[in-house]
Amino acid sequence: MMEQSQPQGRVASLKNILPVLRMVWDSGPGTVLANLVLRSVAALVPVAVLVVARWIVDAVVSGTTAGQGMTQHLWGLVALEFALAALGGILARSIVYLNVVLAERYVRHVSLRLIEHASQLDLATYEDPSFHDRLERARVQATDRLVMVEAVARFLQQVVTVASLCVGILVFSPWILLFIILCLVPAALVEGRFGAEFYAMNFRHTPKRRELDYLRQLGASRESAKELKIFGLSPFLMRRYEKLSGEILEDVVAHFGRAFRGLSLLSLLGSLGYYGAYAFAVYKAARGELSVGELTFLAGAIAGANRNIQDMFSTAVGIADQALYVHDMLAFFAVKPAIQSGPRALKVPRPIRQGFEFRDVTFAYPGRPQPVLKGASFRLAPGERIALIGENGQGKTTIVKLMMRLYDPTEGQILLDGVDLREYDTDDLWHEVGVIFQDFARYEMTAADNIAVGRIEQQGERALIEQAAHKSLANTVVDRLPSGYDQMLGRRFEGGVDLSGGEWQKIALARAYMRDAQLLVLDEPTAALDARAELDVFNRFGELTAGKMALLISHRFSTVRMADRILVLKDGKIIEEGHHEQLLASGGNYATMYELQASRYR
Repeated sequence: MMEQSQPQGRVASLKNILPVLRMVWDSGPGTVLANLVLRSVAALVPVAVLVVARWIVDAVVSGTTAGQGMTQHLWGLVALEFALAALGGILARSIVYLNVVLAERYVRHVSLRLIEHASQLDLATYEDPSFHDRLERARVQATDRLVMVEAVARFLQQVVTVASLCVGILVFSPWILLFIILCLVPAALVEGRFGAEFYAMNFRHTPKRRELDYLRQLGASRESAKELKIFGLSPFLMRRYEKLSGEILEDVVAHFGRAFRGLSLLSLLGSLGYYGAYAFAVYKAARGELSVGELTFLAGAIAGANRNIQDMFSTAVGIADQALYVHDMLAFFAVKPAIQSGPRALKVPRPIRQGFEFRDVTFAYPGRPQPVLKGASFRLAPGERIALIGENGQGKTTIVKLMMRLYDPTEGQILLDGVDLREYDTDDLWHEVGVIFQDFARYEMTAADNIAVGRIEQQGERALIEQAAHKSLANTVVDRLPSGYDQMLGRRFEGGVDLSGGEWQKIALARAYMRDAQLLVLDEPTAALDARAELDVFNRFGELTAGKMALLISHRFSTVRMADRILVLKDGKIIEEGHHEQLLASGGNYATMYELQASRYR
């Protein structure tokens, strides 16, 4: 990445501009075209005003000499200059309006693309810390690159303005124009260098800034407030924040200190270019080689060209800097999922006839050499309920993720009706799975929408939502809410009501029942429920899973004993298999764990 701070890296990054401009065009072609047309016209207004001003001055001098006074021709020129000034003002306001419209369209377009692309990436991608740095930069750049988009349009307008002014100066003296440009180039090059270094510095700071965001959230959130007070963590968090932010502050101050000193000296050279050219024009006028009107035009053109050339260089440097940042956003869009459906992917059988089969499945998470599963083999038949038990980290949830093809096995095969799971369309597979994870999401939406996400295409089917809520006992929660199913949940938005852990779990469980899929996966579905609520849920378990395959993960033996078959995992292997009574009679690992848990209640 350091190569990006070198001039050749910055030049190479200019290729990033075209994809962003394509996104801008896609977000609103009509708005982009109108913006360009108005900017092109606005770019010619300054030189037109100077031309008319020259005519006015020469007409005044000529009229004064002849004693003509204010002629109709002079009134017409004044009116023309007023019209040009008014047109410039209207164009400026119109451009501002179009910028606002385009900005909103662009943010909407690129944000939707960002969400869509992020949703397609593999689960393994999200578990890579470096990906989160890239994702954070992409999120920021998705909106911050509006600066570059506006800068490109402004640069084009400046080019037209500079070209028209330079033509005017060129008519009088090519040397004046050359002198101005030579005095401005060094500052532009140095400014570009500092911009590249600033990008490299910001890139290095991304992990620290992510941690600062986390510390800000942790230090002022409702979820952590209790522990912060009881454990006295605020001073610790503040010290950590102070240290990290201090390191960033030191870098930023040092960088801009160097930029201030270097660019301040070079700005004197730019001033020399302007006043040198201006003095030459005055000299020519004093010798009678220029009329007063020509001096007026030339002085205005020199001032305008000097200012606009500086602005044009500065804008160009800014675009090059922004192009470096765009690299990160485009790199995010370039990330492709490894797990995706092929062009001839199969649809999941309806109904599933043979079920799922794990055949010598070994799996290791990316970046972790030690496998979580080691040669696991088992079958899940249609209508069968299987429970997975074992200590934490033994691979229970991993089996669930593999069965839903959130990951592919490192070794071995997972079959569905005798066909490798990778041959099926993943979206269609997920359509046939109802799942509640242990770390289920708590959506800051209405109660109805929280349940409907289980089958979002049926969001408007209130009867189905209420039926799912009844199955999971979430109806007992919703009935107590002030606005029922239309009640906003969570505290993020005004009027929201937060729920207890057990109440949230009932809502999440309703999503799984809302799915009405062929495979029901419940990962610690009652972990946050009290004993009575857990009993009520599982008294219905047999009825709710009738005709479905069910995969259940739980540490509570009162729950798993309801399964048709229990798999015991240890060290990534299935070491025992059978129903509750069989496993107790065998006196193995299951019986030991059952006895340990049962002894707590004696």
